[in-house]
Amino acid sequence: MTPLPHRTVHPIEEESYRILRSRLDTSHLPPLTRAVVERVIHSSADPAYAEDLVTDESALRAAHTALHAGAPVVVDVEMVAAGITRRETVCRLADARAEDGLTRSAHAVRLAHEQVGPGAVWVVGCAPTALFELLALDADPALVIGLPVGFVGAAESKAALRASGLPAVSNVSEKGGSAVAAAALNALLYTPATAAHPDSTVPRTAPGTAKEKTQ
Repeated sequence: MTPLPHRTVHPIEEESYRILRSRLDTSHLPPLTRAVVERVIHSSADPAYAEDLVTDESALRAAHTALHAGAPVVVDVEMVAAGITRRETVCRLADARAEDGLTRSAHAVRLAHEQVGPGAVWVVGCAPTALFELLALDADPALVIGLPVGFVGAAESKAALRASGLPAVSNVSEKGGSAVAAAALNALLYTPATAAHPDSTVPRTAPGTAKEKTQ
């Protein structure tokens, strides 16, 4: 596993995390779950994500290993790509076309899958149709960060992701978006291997009310 260069944390971010931890105790969470939960809350100023996110620590550890070994990262929109600061990403939305009931976002997922093949990390922060299309493919992802936002299809697409059994980060409600999806990916990129893999016995869990992955 090749470590990324040292990251300098800005004082504003340090203060944000101090305030976050003064309002919400995340110390009981396993390391990568905690990293994802805290960075999503930091990016959104919404502590309710602690109750809304659904994660799986073992899936996060496997994805962390894949990411730091160079697994490709695919995003549904350029806004997600803009928020990912330490990795080049694949976004095929500019090449996609809507046709025959297929949205541009769904077509972009098809194009990206043809390009990257199995083992990629997929980050969906905008379009529920992109997530539904990914689930219809035999993508064999290292991880799917499925956090699309909206009143039409967002919650349903995330429920379908959890039901699929794929390694995933999702949330139960309709909220989400590019910023929080990028934040979840950044949490894995920013966490060093020594913190992500302290031992081999970290339990599977979900934050807040300990939602199981199948919920």
